[in-house]
Amino acid sequence: MKSQVLAILALVASTSLAGAAGQKVDVILNEGCMCCHEWISHMQAAGYAVAATELDYDAITARKTEIGIPEDAASCHTAMVEGYAIEGHVPAALVDRLLTEKPDAVGLAAPGMPLGSPGMGSDADAEPFDVLLIGKDGSTRVFATVEPDRG
Repeated sequence: MKSQVLAILALVASTSLAGAAGQKVDVILNEGCMCCHEWISHMQAAGYAVAATELDYDAITARKTEIGIPEDAASCHTAMVEGYAIEGHVPAALVDRLLTEKPDAVGLAAPGMPLGSPGMGSDADAEPFDVLLIGKDGSTRVFATVEPDRG
C-alpha cells in the first residue's frame, strides 16, 4: 500500500498541495469497522487531525443522504473536511488535491471498498479504482484513477 500511496503523490506532484498539517477531518464510521480505522491512520500519517465517531448503519446512511452522497457512490465511512465529503477509502493525496483545486462539489468518493486502497489490503491485492467527484446535483465523474504500483 505504501508504494501505491507514493504513486498517487507522484500523480499530484505538479499540483500545489493544500498542506494537510493539522487539517481537521471528522469521520463517521460503522461500529467496530477495522478498515475504517486503517484509513484514519493513513490520513493521520498524511498530517490530518482526525476525529472519529462510531455510529450504527442507519444513522450513517441517513447522514450520507443528508450530505448528498449518491447511493452508488457509497462506502463504509464518510468524512468531512473543509466542507467537502470524503466517502470511503480515498487516498490522502487526492484529498490534498481536492482542497487545492476547491471545485464546486459535494466531495470525493471511492465507491465500495476497493482492494489496495488505503486501509483495504496490500499492494499484492491492489486493483485499479476510480475516485469520483460528486457534483452538487448528485452526478459523478472520475476525479482520478488510482493504478496499483506493480513495480
